[in-house]
Amino acid sequence: MGLPTRGKTASNRLRRVDNFILLYEPALLTRTDGGFAESLFVDLGFGFDPRTTLESGLRFRRLNPNLPILGVEIDRERVKAALPFADEKTFFRLGGFNLPLQPGETARLIRAFNVLRQYEEKEFIPAYERLAEYVLPGGLMIEGTSTPYGNVWAANLARRGESAQWSFEALVFSTNFHSGFDVGEFQTILPKNYIHRAVRGEAIHDFFEAWKRSAAETASAKTFGLKQWFTASAEALAQKGFGLNLHKKWLGKGYLIWYR
Repeated sequence: MGLPTRGKTASNRLRRVDNFILLYEPALLTRTDGGFAESLFVDLGFGFDPRTTLESGLRFRRLNPNLPILGVEIDRERVKAALPFADEKTFFRLGGFNLPLQPGETARLIRAFNVLRQYEEKEFIPAYERLAEYVLPGGLMIEGTSTPYGNVWAANLARRGESAQWSFEALVFSTNFHSGFDVGEFQTILPKNYIHRAVRGEAIHDFFEAWKRSAAETASAKTFGLKQWFTASAEALAQKGFGLNLHKKWLGKGYLIWYR
């Protein structure tokens, strides 16, 4: 299920995504209860070469050396090119939103980046519903869009419940500040379920308008650095009634978590 994407990628493009997961819920990568012992991390749509999957393997296996990892692509030639990099814990298979899991296999974490953004909005919910079938209760999906080198991204965090359905946990924005700090830059890379809804009358529009005002109100903080300005803008945004995680371990690293 699905269509081939452009497949372009770059080394360490998704490093900040992986680092976020390692900070947000490291236990998800190590837990062995409830069927998690053999459950996989799935990199959906790894692109024209498997570098993002292999890079994630190196990061996540520092925490769990036995973590099985599956790279999935809908393009047969991309899978063929990746197979020489497979081993007893790293797999590459042909598939789409109907994940190519073997009997008895499940997913604990799905990362789907720069995939759904290339689809029609009407295809968003069916894709999510299909992916939920493969994830253990308590498992997580991080799905979103990044800039070409991964310095800025925005993503949904969705949690699989007991009833084979997702509950949206948060919308996360990330920047490493290499291109400065511009609230509008996040708006251009929103996930598919938001990108066409950033219009008056929609909650995501109100959020960005409030964040832009908050950034303007706290612009003096950039005298002390972009991280300080980013943090000050988030604190001002929270005062406007938005449910944000204001812990310094997130804001200081360029992560804004908006609970949905």
